Amino acid sequence: MSPSPPVLDRVSARLRRLSMRAEAVRLSLTPRVALTHRVEAESGDPGDWSFLRRPAILGFVAVVCICVGASLPSSPFKLEMGGTWFFGEADWPSTTLLLPGVVAVYGGMVLFVRVWFGLYQTLRVRPGVPIRRLAYMLALWVLPLLAVAPLFSRDVFSYAAQGEMMSHHINPYHYGPGTLGSGPYVSGVDTLWANTPAPYGPLFLMLAGWSASLSLHHALVTVVLLRLQSVAGIALIAYCIPKLARSFGRDAGPAFVLAVLNPLTLLALVGGAHNDAIMVGLLLAGITAARSRHPVWGVVLCALAASIKVPAAMGIVYVAWDWAGPLADWRRRASMIVRSGLITVAVMGALSFVSGLGWGWIANLGTPGTVRSWMAPATAVGLLVCGSAHVVGIGVGLGGVLTLTRAIGLLAAAAVALYCLFNRGRIGVLSALGITMLGFVLLGPVVQPWYLTWGIIILAPVVTGRLLYVVLGLSIVTPFIGLTGGADLLNELIHTDPVSMVLAVMVLWAVAIFPLGNWTTSWTLDRSRLPALASHGQGAVLET
Repeated sequence: MSPSPPVLDRVSARLRRLSMRAEAVRLSLTPRVALTHRVEAESGDPGDWSFLRRPAILGFVAVVCICVGASLPSSPFKLEMGGTWFFGEADWPSTTLLLPGVVAVYGGMVLFVRVWFGLYQTLRVRPGVPIRRLAYMLALWVLPLLAVAPLFSRDVFSYAAQGEMMSHHINPYHYGPGTLGSGPYVSGVDTLWANTPAPYGPLFLMLAGWSASLSLHHALVTVVLLRLQSVAGIALIAYCIPKLARSFGRDAGPAFVLAVLNPLTLLALVGGAHNDAIMVGLLLAGITAARSRHPVWGVVLCALAASIKVPAAMGIVYVAWDWAGPLADWRRRASMIVRSGLITVAVMGALSFVSGLGWGWIANLGTPGTVRSWMAPATAVGLLVCGSAHVVGIGVGLGGVLTLTRAIGLLAAAAVALYCLFNRGRIGVLSALGITMLGFVLLGPVVQPWYLTWGIIILAPVVTGRLLYVVLGLSIVTPFIGLTGGADLLNELIHTDPVSMVLAVMVLWAVAIFPLGNWTTSWTLDRSRLPALASHGQGAVLET
């Protein structure tokens, strides 16, 4: 005789309660932050963001690996010279720890990119993440970068030397850092820039001069203060990005991840301590102020950004263009551009007067072009044409060829800028500005990895479609091919034991394929979740 339905119901209910209690006991015994704990982004309460703990910890581990690997003696990722940092600088030639350091750095980069990309994918399909949680993640990831020597670039040592010149009333627009003679400020400067005047605006040189004075003329402390200025620039970017995203009707979470938590942003701007962080931060602040109906403040902030680095002046044009209103005629727009130009001249003139430097920085704007890098298409074409001509016996001067190809590149960038400006209503103001910045970088005479952050960060709040793939591709590929000491690394790896090389490749491959957990999986959309998406502002909102 079969049991009655009420009996089956009671047995089933008891089994469910026992299962729930067993699961509760299992969860209570498992560390909540353990990386082995299975957490799915698409499960649980829509307001539960506890799954973010895993990417936060994995990203921190990745950054620590990069920092540890780059801090080992003989690392090609930092300046290997005694006295240029507080630790990790060997005074004797040694390649013993070269390969472990390379594996740690590249393994950390692979893990960092995977975590970042997975986080971006997850937040795109699960909107409404509190920015405060992402800000905590940013602080956690930045912390290790503050403890290590400047990575992937020596520019910050030039900044410090120029600041020391300012503190001694030596005009960096007339002389190079070599004017200081021998000493800790000059030892870290790249020989290419030792006798080259500064191309930066007066505001940055004033900040560098104050850093040198505040450090009591201690070179390493000056470098630390300059890196903290870059962190301040990142903080300003982190403040503005969510506001800009919301002003265009977009979810702030993915924009924050794409712009601020981007590996290229953190490794280049914080790790390398580049002044581009301050420039982009002030530029975004100006655009945010203009979007908040404060165009005068928008122009002033963009002018301050241009007083760090001149390319930020492009933001002034867009603020002035929108200041005239969406239906303004050409006369009205020209009037607003002239008014914005007068404000800009007043701001820069005041800074040039207060700093005592004058306008000499305008004559030095071509200084970065002295670098001949294959990463810049305009320069690469010139090098290729000249090299090919010499192979077939045609004698042409490299300088003349580079001048021609770079001029063509700049003309093409100017054409892209004009097209974006005149079509900003269709493209979108932020997209047009971001494309313009990327155009001038990619078609300019020199392409440095940190230059790419200008356009990537500006595009982050609104980028969609094919342009999104470009931004993601640049963010993923550039840290591997642009940030490292590639030439030195290749020269040293040639003499490395092949067995060790194979083991290193196996380790990197394992890091590349190791599963990170279900938080990286796509959030399955069904009809029951569509209202929740709409309430978080994920509808089809066009940039205006």
